Amino acid sequence: MDDAPEPRITLHPHARRVRVVIDGTVLADTIRAIELRERGYPPRQYLPRDDVRMDLLTPSDTVTHCPFKGDASYYSFGKHKDVAWSYERPKENIGDIAGCLVFYRGVSG
Repeated sequence: MDDAPEPRITLHPHARRVRVVIDGTVLADTIRAIELRERGYPPRQYLPRDDVRMDLLTPSDTVTHCPFKGDASYYSFGKHKDVAWSYERPKENIGDIAGCLVFYRGVSG
Protein backbone atom coordinates (compact mmCIF):
# COMPACT_ATOMS: atom_id res chain seq x y z
CA MET A 1 0.00 0.00 0.00
CA ASP A 2 1.30 3.44 -0.93
CA ASP A 3 0.92 5.95 1.89
CA ALA A 4 2.42 8.88 -0.05
CA PRO A 5 0.15 11.91 0.10
CA GLU A 6 -1.49 13.09 -3.09
CA PRO A 7 0.38 15.95 -4.71
CA ARG A 8 -1.01 19.41 -3.97
CA ILE A 9 -1.23 20.23 -7.68
CA THR A 10 -1.92 17.89 -10.60
CA LEU A 11 -2.29 18.55 -14.32
CA HIS A 12 -4.80 16.79 -16.56
CA PRO A 13 -5.84 16.98 -20.22
CA HIS A 14 -9.12 18.84 -20.57
CA ALA A 15 -11.12 17.21 -23.36
CA ARG A 16 -13.98 19.68 -23.57
CA ARG A 17 -13.96 22.85 -25.64
CA VAL A 18 -13.17 26.05 -23.75
CA ARG A 19 -14.28 29.41 -25.14
CA VAL A 20 -13.69 32.75 -23.49
CA VAL A 21 -16.00 35.58 -24.51
CA ILE A 22 -16.01 39.07 -23.03
CA ASP A 23 -18.42 41.75 -24.27
CA GLY A 24 -19.23 39.58 -27.28
CA THR A 25 -15.58 39.21 -28.33
CA VAL A 26 -14.09 35.71 -28.48
CA LEU A 27 -10.74 35.93 -26.72
CA ALA A 28 -9.95 32.21 -26.71
CA ASP A 29 -11.25 29.00 -28.21
CA THR A 30 -9.50 25.68 -27.63
CA ILE A 31 -9.86 21.95 -27.25
CA ARG A 32 -6.25 21.71 -25.96
CA ALA A 33 -6.60 23.12 -22.43
CA ILE A 34 -4.68 21.72 -19.48
CA GLU A 35 -6.71 21.44 -16.30
CA LEU A 36 -4.81 22.32 -13.14
CA ARG A 37 -6.28 20.85 -9.96
CA GLU A 38 -5.06 22.25 -6.67
CA ARG A 39 -6.34 21.10 -3.30
CA GLY A 40 -8.76 23.62 -1.85
CA TYR A 41 -9.34 25.48 -5.15
CA PRO A 42 -11.64 24.98 -8.12
CA PRO A 43 -10.06 23.39 -11.22
CA ARG A 44 -8.64 25.91 -13.70
CA GLN A 45 -8.20 25.45 -17.43
CA TYR A 46 -4.89 26.73 -18.79
CA LEU A 47 -5.19 27.61 -22.47
CA PRO A 48 -2.37 27.41 -25.01
CA ARG A 49 -1.28 30.87 -26.11
CA ASP A 50 -1.79 29.86 -29.76
CA ASP A 51 -5.52 29.54 -29.04
CA VAL A 52 -5.81 32.94 -27.30
CA ARG A 53 -6.23 36.28 -29.08
CA MET A 54 -3.10 37.77 -27.53
CA ASP A 55 -3.41 40.75 -29.89
CA LEU A 56 -6.51 41.80 -27.92
CA LEU A 57 -4.93 41.48 -24.46
CA THR A 58 -2.72 44.05 -22.79
CA PRO A 59 -0.07 43.09 -20.24
CA SER A 60 -0.93 44.49 -16.80
CA ASP A 61 1.40 45.74 -14.07
CA THR A 62 -0.15 43.18 -11.70
CA VAL A 63 2.11 40.35 -10.55
CA THR A 64 1.26 37.81 -7.85
CA HIS A 65 3.27 35.04 -6.26
CA CYS A 66 2.17 31.51 -5.40
CA PRO A 67 4.64 29.41 -3.40
CA PHE A 68 3.46 26.30 -5.29
CA LYS A 69 3.22 27.65 -8.84
CA GLY A 70 5.52 30.69 -9.05
CA ASP A 71 5.00 34.29 -10.22
CA ALA A 72 1.92 35.12 -12.30
CA SER A 73 1.69 37.95 -14.83
CA TYR A 74 -1.74 39.39 -15.66
CA TYR A 75 -3.52 40.61 -18.77
CA SER A 76 -6.37 43.03 -19.32
CA PHE A 77 -8.96 43.38 -22.10
CA GLY A 78 -10.13 46.93 -22.76
CA LYS A 79 -11.83 48.24 -19.63
CA HIS A 80 -11.65 44.80 -17.99
CA LYS A 81 -8.54 44.73 -15.81
CA ASP A 82 -6.67 41.51 -15.04
CA VAL A 83 -9.04 39.08 -16.77
CA ALA A 84 -6.34 36.44 -17.24
CA TRP A 85 -2.99 35.38 -15.87
CA SER A 86 -0.03 33.27 -16.90
CA TYR A 87 2.92 31.60 -15.24
CA GLU A 88 5.79 32.22 -17.64
CA ARG A 89 8.25 30.21 -15.52
CA PRO A 90 6.18 27.95 -13.26
CA LYS A 91 7.66 25.56 -10.73
CA GLU A 92 9.29 22.54 -12.37
CA ASN A 93 6.60 20.03 -11.40
CA ILE A 94 3.96 21.96 -13.40
CA GLY A 95 6.11 23.15 -16.29
CA ASP A 96 3.47 22.17 -18.86
CA ILE A 97 1.44 25.31 -18.03
CA ALA A 98 4.33 27.66 -18.90
CA GLY A 99 3.01 30.49 -21.04
CA CYS A 100 -0.58 29.23 -21.01
CA LEU A 101 -3.33 31.62 -19.95
CA VAL A 102 -6.11 31.05 -17.48
CA PHE A 103 -9.15 33.33 -17.33
CA TYR A 104 -11.20 34.20 -14.28
CA ARG A 105 -14.44 32.31 -13.92
CA GLY A 106 -17.43 34.28 -15.07
CA VAL A 107 -15.74 35.65 -18.19
CA SER A 108 -15.82 32.42 -20.21
CA GLY A 109 -18.76 31.17 -22.16
